[in-house]
Amino acid sequence: MKKEKAVVVFSGGQDSTTCLFWAMERFHEVEAITFDYNQRHRTEIDCAKTIAEELGIKHHILDMDLLNQLAPNALTRSEIEVKDGEEGGLPNTFVPGRNLLFMSFAGVLASQVNARHIVTGVCETDFSGYPDCRDVFIKSLNVTLNLSMNQDFVIHTPLMWLNKAETWKLADDLGALQFIREKTLTCYNGIIADGCGVCPACKLRKKGLDSFLEGAV
Repeated sequence: MKKEKAVVVFSGGQDSTTCLFWAMERFHEVEAITFDYNQRHRTEIDCAKTIAEELGIKHHILDMDLLNQLAPNALTRSEIEVKDGEEGGLPNTFVPGRNLLFMSFAGVLASQVNARHIVTGVCETDFSGYPDCRDVFIKSLNVTLNLSMNQDFVIHTPLMWLNKAETWKLADDLGALQFIREKTLTCYNGIIADGCGVCPACKLRKKGLDSFLEGAV
């Protein structure tokens, strides 16, 4: 696949940055797409820009503010406290339709820049029950995108069946462990690198890193 081109859906977080390195190793040319939906922390956009610049990746930032208007929740409203789901319900960080819209627009961009491959960091192993992170959704969307644009896209999900410890191992295998640990933003409170340590995203990230460093994978 070295002679082919890929578009990476890129937030500047641990997972999408790992996918960016994964794509850079496999494809001749890589571009990144980041979505600005007036999310909880503008630092996320700045972090993505900084990483793309440092890696020499062409970076597209799309205005998706309509998503903010349609889906008020903890990721789109700073006044809403981040909470896990109760009694099997979804956490209030779930943004309805987010990945559907993001992947659709990534497909439009891929068509415009002549990229056959689309890479995303969604994961069904260490996720919060988000329905749009499931493998079945991605496979269905891949078919839909191809039919809607008469294209032959291939959507790649390198992290789909990895837990967070295995994701850290992949980063290490790619020679990017320290880069990802020090330069990415996963924290719901907008703190780069190891984050605040108390929000759900930071706890999951640290648990995975500790497991990896302890040799659990």
